[in-house]
Amino acid sequence: MAVHIDTGDKTLDEKIEQWLEWDKNMVTRQEVVELVSNHSTKELHERFDKRISFGTAGLRAAMEAGPARINDLTIIQTAQGLLRYLESVNPEFKSQGIVIGYDARHCSRRYADLTAAILLHDGIPVFLFSKIVPTPFVAYAIKKYKAAAGVMVTPSHNPRGDNGYKVYWNNGAQIITPHDSGISKHIMANLEPWQTSWDTSIIETSPLKKDPLDEIMQLYLTDIQNKIYDRDLNVKCPWRITYTAMHGVGTDFVKKAFEAVGLPPVIDVVEQNSPDPDFPTVKYPNPEEGKSALDLSIRTANENNSSIIFANDPDADRFALAEKQSNGSWKIFTGNELGALLGWWMWVCYQKLHPEAQNNGTHPDVYMLASTVSSKILKSIGTKEGFQFVETLTGFKWMGNRADELTKQGKMVLFAYEEAIGFMCGTEVIDKDGVSAAALMGQLAAYLASSNITFTEKLQEIYQTYGLHCSNNSYYLCFKPETMRNIFERIRTLNDGKYPTACGPYKITGIRDLTTGYDNNQPDNKAILPVSSTSQMITFNFANGCVATLRASGTEPKIKYYTEIFADPSSDPEAAKAELQSLIDSIVDLWLQPESNQLVPKE
Repeated sequence: MAVHIDTGDKTLDEKIEQWLEWDKNMVTRQEVVELVSNHSTKELHERFDKRISFGTAGLRAAMEAGPARINDLTIIQTAQGLLRYLESVNPEFKSQGIVIGYDARHCSRRYADLTAAILLHDGIPVFLFSKIVPTPFVAYAIKKYKAAAGVMVTPSHNPRGDNGYKVYWNNGAQIITPHDSGISKHIMANLEPWQTSWDTSIIETSPLKKDPLDEIMQLYLTDIQNKIYDRDLNVKCPWRITYTAMHGVGTDFVKKAFEAVGLPPVIDVVEQNSPDPDFPTVKYPNPEEGKSALDLSIRTANENNSSIIFANDPDADRFALAEKQSNGSWKIFTGNELGALLGWWMWVCYQKLHPEAQNNGTHPDVYMLASTVSSKILKSIGTKEGFQFVETLTGFKWMGNRADELTKQGKMVLFAYEEAIGFMCGTEVIDKDGVSAAALMGQLAAYLASSNITFTEKLQEIYQTYGLHCSNNSYYLCFKPETMRNIFERIRTLNDGKYPTACGPYKITGIRDLTTGYDNNQPDNKAILPVSSTSQMITFNFANGCVATLRASGTEPKIKYYTEIFADPSSDPEAAKAELQSLIDSIVDLWLQPESNQLVPKE
């Protein structure tokens, strides 16, 4: 049916007409028709003026009609561009194939099928999971099958109306430059759907399609079993662990992982442990949000005399932990605190598997990694124990690829983490993996229970041994990109057009700006870590031992701050926390200025 398009903007009209010519999904077509009929010109401009950008995180946006959103047509265009890019850079692509997985969101299976069909029509082998899987299963399967790439359809912990399209390279890590820009260019060169691109019937008949679910599950569980510290301790663990999948994919996989290592069954948060793309019990399906996301888990744990809660986000690549305290309150561990616990535990496990390590003070080929905005607790542990520590840019795309580089150099990467509750235990998956993190933390629970030590007490022991690391991270919502840019540019010029020398009473001793490439910690004032002029990120070192990083989120309208104070093990933790909070107050009041910039604080 012909639709008369007349918004008063010829360029917009042409974009809408082109869209309606290409889009065969009746739902999204009707969306556009209604917007035109209702003269929703502002909304049409928002959806058609710009195209959804393909970056190092792939795609992530609301599921709506239009080139600025995620829908059947933009997925088809992306899959066509990915295919053509792989053909251009990898002569073995057509024999290696692609792994495709998807989560439990609305349309995730549909987007996975569209991608698989486009590849199959072109004669490309496809490893398409038959059911929902955790995101790390795609990264894992790429390495096991030596596939050319992988696609995971998920927006991770984004709101229920969103979806995403995460792309992995043949090493099993998320793509980085130049692949992101290369794929983007090929998407733009292949916007018109090919003749067969809407035909998904080939998925049921093609001999090139393989379901890897059972095989990958068994291989994955075997690898987890290879990390068992003491099965007898696991079996005897007296602590019952409450578990929530946050309405996502994690339940079956975490339960099987627990069974594989001999841990007792988890206590289900019944309301949240079955997949539900509408997330009826949580406003934000992200355990990183803290207590607001764990209310049901806490209630379930209290009712079942359980003192420990494990949580995954909806695609099970993140992991969270809460523990009941002696006064009846609940402590929700930060990502940095979990990084300290898991990093220490991975080192203990390594020493048991390598007894010679206990008598050797240096371990030049053993590594742990963390992102630049994460705590430096792993560096402190490594300094004392003799293993190496490497800092990377924010995001597992950087840590995964760095871990891959080190592995190819003959190094052993034991552990990597980022403060946003992402953990990589070993290198079977070189991405964050909430399932293996749960299995490893469950074994640590059994180990601690055998000595009647809580997670909270163990964390304090780690700080007393390796140094006090106190972190305080949060964010403000900033809905105007121009305001975000202005905040950072103002900070850079606070000192008569130059970088500031202090923030209130706190003297600055070092500045690293990974937007401009400036780093006065280096002899030539040039940053060592990769620089991106399109990503705002500045780190400040202060004379009192504090470090603070300000950055703009790449996927959400947030300006984030990450702060840490490092002090001697004998220091008073409460005094350190107070000192850090005072610095944060100065940063917020003097630099971020929430009221004048109309920033919205974290709830």
